[in-house]
Amino acid sequence: MGFYINVKGDVNIYVEDLNPECKKTIVFLHGWPANHNLFEYQYDWLTQLGYRCIGIDTRGFGNSDKPAHGYDYDTLSDDVRGVVEAMGLYNFTLVGHSTGGAIAVRYMGRHKGFGVTRLVLVAAAAPSLIKRSDFPYGRDKEVILQIIEDTYNDRSHMLRNFGDMFFFQHTSQAFSDWLFYLGLQAAGWATAAIAKTWIDEVLFTDLEAIRVPTLIIHGIHDKIVPFELGEVQHKMVRNSKLVPFEFSGHGSFYDQKQEFNELLVRFIES
Repeated sequence: MGFYINVKGDVNIYVEDLNPECKKTIVFLHGWPANHNLFEYQYDWLTQLGYRCIGIDTRGFGNSDKPAHGYDYDTLSDDVRGVVEAMGLYNFTLVGHSTGGAIAVRYMGRHKGFGVTRLVLVAAAAPSLIKRSDFPYGRDKEVILQIIEDTYNDRSHMLRNFGDMFFFQHTSQAFSDWLFYLGLQAAGWATAAIAKTWIDEVLFTDLEAIRVPTLIIHGIHDKIVPFELGEVQHKMVRNSKLVPFEFSGHGSFYDQKQEFNELLVRFIES
């Protein structure tokens, strides 16, 4: 069941709510530049096990409104808080992939993990996606600047190149086209603005503020968010567990989807 929730700033956020009658709730925050459909192969399986799965389209992406502004982590985490409050959610597991993981981390810091009992970070772009003078991990800033330039000049070509780096396992051409289509549903200005946020913001204090049990899943062949960032997260988050996925790139939820799904359920039920 899909619907819109109006959040601060009169922005309509699209939400897909599957199995709303079930009590065991998982909230999914997708990565850049896709939308809630990125977790299709989790929804397929988890709903059969009696989980309530809630997918949120980040503003600027998927079916959500696409305003010109509001792509900083504070605003994006505030959008999540608006959805959580409007739906009356509590005692839920929060799953964030890539930029969705970064938003989840800011949510835990800024909103003190409101309603969250367990956290799952999947290839999360935290604490910094780019290398900095005091942080030698991540991507070179120039790589992100090139993504921004390519977004403005030929977003379709940029998305195709990005998709080619996404997975470690072989995917069909049809699946590659599907992933490409998810990226096309975003606004170009939102796509570039999020990339600028990777450069402008860090999440060190937010990671240190996390107090709930945290599962960190990271593909060791990740070409987008290097595996070393998962190791940093594990060191910074109390009560966290890092699980390297040996046959995965950035999209472990598909590269090793059965292992991913089973691990997620074990973590939630533990």
